[in-house]
Amino acid sequence: MANVPDNLHYSKDHEWVRVEGDTAVIGITDHAQEQLGDVVYVELPKVGEEFAANDSFGSVESVKAVSEIFTPLAGKVSEINHSLNDEPEKVNKDPYGEGWMIKMTMKNAAEVDSMLTAAEYEDFTKAEE
Repeated sequence: MANVPDNLHYSKDHEWVRVEGDTAVIGITDHAQEQLGDVVYVELPKVGEEFAANDSFGSVESVKAVSEIFTPLAGKVSEINHSLNDEPEKVNKDPYGEGWMIKMTMKNAAEVDSMLTAAEYEDFTKAEE
């Protein structure tokens, strides 16, 4: 069973968001990294790029496939996880910690309220199987 922390918000595209003030920390879920298999490359946007909710902001390449990653919220990228350039496997080992992908200044923090809770995300992933 995939790890689904209660303190995060989830998208149906298998991204998670942790809110820190007006900043959203975004990565892919444990379920997503399990489906992908071993991650070998992560393509991330540049700091300062702006995205609308549900825009593709990069991609994750695994031994199985290349998958786009989407931002569940609108905002401007304030930081990217440079360590994934050299250690993309952090996405597999610690998707909610060292495997985070981007930090973004949210345009509208209320968008988080429309995301899935941990329980809703668990139900969603069970329904997909």
